[in-house]
Amino acid sequence: MTKTPYEHLGGETGVRTLVDRFYDLMESLPEAEEIRALHPEMLSSSRDKLFKFLSGWLGGPPLYMQEYGHPMLRARHLPFPISESERDAWMLCMTRALEGADIDSLLRQQLLASFLRTADHMRNR
Repeated sequence: MTKTPYEHLGGETGVRTLVDRFYDLMESLPEAEEIRALHPEMLSSSRDKLFKFLSGWLGGPPLYMQEYGHPMLRARHLPFPISESERDAWMLCMTRALEGADIDSLLRQQLLASFLRTADHMRNR
């Protein structure tokens, strides 16, 4: 039986660790200032929503859908100005967060390619 990316990342604990690393990087990297400014001062709800979304997106429990319904990512991100700059800052944080994950390099590259397609789709400027 093939493991899902959710399982490869370590299930709930691994995905939470990835999300926490991602937001810690967003808060600390100067290159992420623009995208950090688009988020609320306290990131706890952002962390929770990304964890729930990634849980289902990576093949684990569909927590986001259970609580909020269909993600409708593009529609939910339309109120925020997202250009290539914000996309690239988001990807920088996710790339570095994934570098810390104990996963196969091929899976890391596949996830980054999927994240890039999704992040690029969020652009509205």
